[in-house]
Amino acid sequence: GWPGLAEELALGRLSPQPGLPEDARGRLQALLAPDAARAAELRVECTHGFEGIVQRLWPQLEVVVVGTAHGAEQLYCDALRQADCKGLPFYCPFYRAAGALLGVNLWPKEPAPRFLLCPDWAFCEFLPCPAEEEPRTVLLGELWEGRDYGLVLTARPGEYRCRAGEVLRVAGFHKQCPVVEPIRRESQTLSVRGESIPEERFCRSLCRAVGLWPGARLVDYVCVESALLGASSGACAPHYEVFVELRGLRDLSEGQRYKLDQCLQEDFAIYKSFRFKGSIGPLRLHLVGAGAFARLREALGSPLPMPRVLREERLLQLIQSSVIS
Repeated sequence: GWPGLAEELALGRLSPQPGLPEDARGRLQALLAPDAARAAELRVECTHGFEGIVQRLWPQLEVVVVGTAHGAEQLYCDALRQADCKGLPFYCPFYRAAGALLGVNLWPKEPAPRFLLCPDWAFCEFLPCPAEEEPRTVLLGELWEGRDYGLVLTARPGEYRCRAGEVLRVAGFHKQCPVVEPIRRESQTLSVRGESIPEERFCRSLCRAVGLWPGARLVDYVCVESALLGASSGACAPHYEVFVELRGLRDLSEGQRYKLDQCLQEDFAIYKSFRFKGSIGPLRLHLVGAGAFARLREALGSPLPMPRVLREERLLQLIQSSVIS
């Protein structure tokens, strides 16, 4: 949409936009003045392509601050790093879970975000992973470096206690306080036969498969366990149905589609075993049209985090309506 944006910059106007209330548009319009020089800059930079466009349009920009940069949401950050925001560092300043602010990132220059847990922001307990026979929560002072823990949170206001659904890895300590890396959400696992493949590891296998498709770039994806589709998934053994949005590739051969199933077998011995015995059927891959996942996020009512293992029929129907092959 940059030609329209350049024209409006030159004329000093703001046309009606979807989702923009008319009174807000009127207030913004009152602040605008025609700026032909800036419009010309925009046209020149956009005609040169969009790689690194953000820094070319705003040369004094120093950092991109993001709300979340871990787990499967890393996909969005990587896409920006490789294209629009190329050359800029990314910084995720805070760690939030279940509506509570829990930690702060004191290491802005490191690519992988780590968070210092702040003891007086919320009351945190931790369940060791994998779960013990008689699970017992431990406190901040009982954590071990290198181990994974499920987060149990008591947050203000209301003082409610709940499992946040987050799994954290203790990356070390800053003085006596734990430093953690969020690694996955407990509910986001694939398990048609009890294999329990976490979303972030499935994402890694998918990205590896996409790298084997010349010219393809992964925009977004979700995965569905075949039982959710009912009869429409066919008579095959339980399997995964994967919906992907790609750029640079309009169709995939059967051999290319099989690459994802092959990558999963190479990355997960238990999945390979179930595939060999036939108790899990071959994965099915579907391409969806451009913008399908933007509409899915809109239907969720919140841009992030978006579920990667889809379990809601209404959302599945939305994605299915966008399948092109």
